[in-house]
Parts: sequence; C-alpha cells; structure tokens
Amino acid sequence: MKFHNIIKTDDSKTTLLIRLMVGTVFLSEGIQKFLFPALRGVGRFQKMGLPSPEFLGNLVAGLEIICGILILIGFITRLAGIPLLVIMVAAIATTKFKILAQDGFWEMMHESRTDWAMLMGSIFLIIKGAGYWSADKTLMKNGA
Repeated sequence: MKFHNIIKTDDSKTTLLIRLMVGTVFLSEGIQKFLFPALRGVGRFQKMGLPSPEFLGNLVAGLEIICGILILIGFITRLAGIPLLVIMVAAIATTKFKILAQDGFWEMMHESRTDWAMLMGSIFLIIKGAGYWSADKTLMKNGA
C-alpha cells in the first residue's frame, strides 16, 4: 500500500471533533495506566488474569499514548486507529461480556458506553481518515 493511500482524507472539517474525542481519551487512559499502574495498568491486567500483565499493560498504555497523539495531530490516522480498535475489542471482550453474563444487558451497556464510543470513533477514523485540519491533509496537499 502506498503512503498516499494511508494518509488519504477528505475536506471534512468536523472530523476534528471525532479526532479530539478519540485522541484525548486514549492519550489520557494511556498516561493513567502508567501513573496508576495498580488501578488502571499492570495491576488491572493481573486482576483480570491476562497473560504477561506487565508486558501487556505497558504495551497497551504505550499504544494508547502514541496512537492518541497521532490521532490528535491527524498523522497516519488510519494506521493509528487500528491498534486502538483492537484494544477496544479486547477491552469489551475481556470485561464487558462478564458484566453481561452476571448483571444483564442494561448494566453492560451502561458500563461499556465509553468503550463503544471509542470503538465507533476508531472505526470512523479508520474509514474516513483525519479530515481537513490534520497533518495527513497537509501532507496530501504537499504531494506525499
């Protein structure tokens, strides 16, 4: 795949709103995984029984920070959205299905509202690209 196809985007100015939401939430969550590892990072991954929690917790935190920043500036937005999509699918599968089984549909929907918003926001950016006010658009204009 050519670099131009990766950064290709349209002239939508409102895509910035989705980028701000998705990028800010992931950046914040990634930082919190390092600031509060027992609650949000490695400790949470251990409590959930995930394999290699230190590696996985730090990997997820790092990806959330890096990809969150990339989405905020609108650089390689489609690529940056892919790890975030995987993270959200994994988060829903590992935490929200338990809530569904134990407490029912409405409790699961309440507890997963941010997860679904981040999942849909990531999918939107993967499909649509970064929009008008982005590094991707600037690179397109300059012939990348």
